[in-house]
Amino acid sequence: MMKYWRKPLDYDQVKVPRGTVVIIKERCKGCAFCVEFCPKDVLKMSEEYNEKGYHPPFVAKDGECVNCELCEMLCPEFAIYSLTIDEEGGVERVKVTAQQDEMSSVQKESGSADESVEKDIEFKVAIGKVGGR
Repeated sequence: MMKYWRKPLDYDQVKVPRGTVVIIKERCKGCAFCVEFCPKDVLKMSEEYNEKGYHPPFVAKDGECVNCELCEMLCPEFAIYSLTIDEEGGVERVKVTAQQDEMSSVQKESGSADESVEKDIEFKVAIGKVGGR
């Protein structure tokens, strides 16, 4: 790592944004845009397959995400998004606007929702950012 001989005057006041990446594995088609363009190399392609037969990405460097949302903007399948983490470790912003629409769009033939989306929505309900079911 490079050491700088000068620092900005507001160095002690600048907060680096932190985030966490959420990947909906079953939506992913393995294009690897998110992996290729991540500025912090947080994501890597996994060796496992999803239901579609593609290799979805996984978070290789947990805690390194700077919440630039580039992965979210590049994903053609809307299979990845990031959440801002505040200084206390809580999630500040949730991007799910219509919980019922998301649940109904991933219904399987058996009638049960996709497990990863269901867990994600339960997490958001638990932290009080999305209305209850």
